[in-house]
Amino acid sequence: MELVDEGGDLVVVLGGDGTTLRALRRELDTGTPCLGVNFGRVGFLTSIDAEDMEAGLERAFAGDYVVVDLPTIEGRHGGQPMIGVNDIVLTSGVLGRMVFVEWAVDGTPMGEIGCDGAIVATSTGSTAYNLSAGGPVVAWGTDAFVVSFVSPHSLHARSMVLGRGHQVELVNRSDDVHLEVIVDGHTTGPIPPAGTVEVELAAGRAHLARLAGTSFFSRYRELFSH
Repeated sequence: MELVDEGGDLVVVLGGDGTTLRALRRELDTGTPCLGVNFGRVGFLTSIDAEDMEAGLERAFAGDYVVVDLPTIEGRHGGQPMIGVNDIVLTSGVLGRMVFVEWAVDGTPMGEIGCDGAIVATSTGSTAYNLSAGGPVVAWGTDAFVVSFVSPHSLHARSMVLGRGHQVELVNRSDDVHLEVIVDGHTTGPIPPAGTVEVELAAGRAHLARLAGTSFFSRYRELFSH
């Protein structure tokens, strides 16, 4: 997907959630809202179905849309920042191998968990991998993020919801397995044993346009209530 910034008021995205996420990240610096037309499988972030595109775009171009400001998340490893709209995921770099993740919140140790990985999700990403892993749903725009563990080997591992200003540190305590870092579905690189990732809410916000009359709750009901 190539976007050209020419001072437009609205970016129309033809695709599914992955394409919409790429557009939202691409437009973080411009502040231009992105409106999704669903040509994908789920399309939770979109508000126009492909078969209704003509009528939906007519409404949008007439200004009949609202903009939802979505918090973003920032991870740091080795001085390199990573910005995600949905989530930052740490997963085992070796298929079928468990990893050990030590985590701390604001410098307070929270323990070490054997698991398949960890998910740090924004409110936007709470209905994606986080939801599949048993984490809580957080309404769009809520200034918070969620830490969840994937298939934890513990009866006491619970997701934690944290607000702006909190920072989570995740350390790879595996002896011989690296962690892969995945930001909004795209692999960014490995975390070796003893490597650390720090994650917190980022300063910037993504801007999602939706047709007036649609909402997070109506879309959630349509897609997940069956």
